[in-house]
Amino acid sequence: MRGFRWPPPPDSGPRTWGPGPGGPRTGRPALPEPETELVTTPHGVRLERLVTGTGDPVTVFAHGLGNGIATTRPFGSGVTGRKVFFQFRGHGRSEAPDGPWNYLDLARDLRAIADLGGASRAFGASLGAGALCRLLAESPERFEKLVFFLPAVLDEPRGPVARERITDLLEAVESGDASAVADVVSLEMPAAVRNTPAGWAYLRQRLDQLLRDGLAEGLTTLPEQTSLRDISDLAAVTAPALVIACAGDDLHPVEVAERLAAALPQATLHVYDRPGVLWTERADLRDRISGFLNE
Repeated sequence: MRGFRWPPPPDSGPRTWGPGPGGPRTGRPALPEPETELVTTPHGVRLERLVTGTGDPVTVFAHGLGNGIATTRPFGSGVTGRKVFFQFRGHGRSEAPDGPWNYLDLARDLRAIADLGGASRAFGASLGAGALCRLLAESPERFEKLVFFLPAVLDEPRGPVARERITDLLEAVESGDASAVADVVSLEMPAAVRNTPAGWAYLRQRLDQLLRDGLAEGLTTLPEQTSLRDISDLAAVTAPALVIACAGDDLHPVEVAERLAAALPQATLHVYDRPGVLWTERADLRDRISGFLNE
């Protein structure tokens, strides 16, 4: 990775090569990754897990496709009690049993981690939101509070733009070409931050993780699948829910969030007026999630 020079170095950063002295000057050293553990689940798949915080209640956090613990932790920064983060099968150090997989498999991963950690609340982002929906269709009373961030799929397959983006990521990671992976990952960030120290640091983190751990082949068919047989399967879920969407997000259409909020009997919908809220509305997003879960 030291010879990798993409994107161009940020204007405020150095102009030398490589991630060492050539990395952006952020004003503070990068924090080491926290130590995680591998836990054996009742369905026989060992999953990578990180537990932070103390006391009750316990909240489980489910990440999006191609993401993981590192990108999910910011959502829990203001949440009280214990927080359980994990990697779905085929991500990070979690095992990758023979595929292809479906949302029922992901729901089993989520349920196992929640049960092992004693979680009474759940957060799901994108793919994780789909897995959470499938779990709730099977067990509508499993959690006391729910947060869905950028839900992407319910009972209809994802659109062509989303399928193409996810397929491009999986193919780029499989190729091992850092530039190809960077081309796809950079689209996760608003254009205004891609050539900044923060954007550079995020890109480095994502590349290091994806090129180190890869993404399993079993994930390739997920973009064509639905998480629910019928959205009416959620009618029995009575837990308070917060559904968060962003206008202009092609991968996570607002219409999906609207349908989800309408299907959940006790849901509140919040729509931000532009995508990239982890960059543009980070403090508000943190307060909104923690305020809902902590009240």
